[in-house]
Amino acid sequence: MSEKEGSEPNNSRSKTRTDNPEDDTAAAKLWQVYVSEAEKYDKGLVESWKSDMEGMLIFAGLFSASLTAFLVESYKTLVPDSGDTTVLLLSQISGQLAAVANGTAFSFVQPPQFMPPASALICNTLWFISLGLSLACALVATLLEQWAQDFLHKAEMRSAPVIRARVFSYLYYGLRRFKMHTVVEVVPLLLHASLLFFFAGLVAFLLPINIVITAAATVILTTVVLVYATLTLLPFFHPDCPYRTPLSGGFWQLLRVLQTLLRHHPVSMVFPRDKAMVDSVFRQATKPSDERSSRDGKALVWTLKSLTDDLKLEPFIDAIPDVLWRTSERCWQYDGHIHHLIENPGSDLLGQIQGFQQGCNSDVIPTEVAKHLKISCYKAIWALGSLYPRKANTNPAAIPTRVR
Repeated sequence: MSEKEGSEPNNSRSKTRTDNPEDDTAAAKLWQVYVSEAEKYDKGLVESWKSDMEGMLIFAGLFSASLTAFLVESYKTLVPDSGDTTVLLLSQISGQLAAVANGTAFSFVQPPQFMPPASALICNTLWFISLGLSLACALVATLLEQWAQDFLHKAEMRSAPVIRARVFSYLYYGLRRFKMHTVVEVVPLLLHASLLFFFAGLVAFLLPINIVITAAATVILTTVVLVYATLTLLPFFHPDCPYRTPLSGGFWQLLRVLQTLLRHHPVSMVFPRDKAMVDSVFRQATKPSDERSSRDGKALVWTLKSLTDDLKLEPFIDAIPDVLWRTSERCWQYDGHIHHLIENPGSDLLGQIQGFQQGCNSDVIPTEVAKHLKISCYKAIWALGSLYPRKANTNPAAIPTRVR
């Protein structure tokens, strides 16, 4: 057994491997916490899948209908034109009549075997591939909606917390084991590939008609491909970039494989350090840097501006002493951010604390609650005073204890 799963218990504890209903009943509250968190996560995940698939189905249906109309027209270029055949037959009949009238022999000319032009073959091939990919996208999206609904149905069939917890865990790790997350990412990839094949086929369709229109379609196709490639590779260089395509994750894993294969060969290519793209996002977001400090400051200013009522402002004020002081020593990490909150006219931390304190004098607030809120304000003001060493009392014994 792996280290993650743990080693086998000794003989004195081997009996714990046997299910005991009484033990499960006693652990019901523990498992209820897991069920509550897992239910929120799994429902959010599955509902996002379902909404994505609904959008894919609508677009794939409309696109397939439009593409079918193009195929009805382009398919005619793969078979002999009935009009040309009629003209050829009439020409032969006219020649025979002329030969009979002149008393000459009529020589029958075998019509050339029909060969569809190369542009027609390319166009129809690309469009039929596009239609197949679009229908495959719709099929997989439909199946994913059914699988997602089935997942939620199975997870909610039992009400006992222990059973629900184990069913949630069993089904979720089944999703992980059979790579359902990957299947979800493949669906938009099918649709994107279908669109690219359609645009390429459109260029081939227009080529024998008009060179100007063909050039315009080629420019559009080239632009789409370049933009798509840019969106695919942009997250590699800027992890905070919100743009990505279904191919981004695949290219990331491909580079990881190349890194493994070339680990003993010195190359100048830069490989990703993280196992997944999301890991790179987390690492860059939490790495100590001036950019992170700037983001933290902006986030705190925005938070204070968004607290429009006292009910939301109270937790923020209550947290200020903990930010600047530990139990027995001063904390310095957030001094710059707190200074900015005080000096920034848009946030005006001291002004907001003063307004909050004055609001505590309202007759609507119970006396004990008002007392607690005022104490929170006094603590925050005292902690803010420690930002100015000449006026602050830095004696740890003078740090007010928190009101429980």
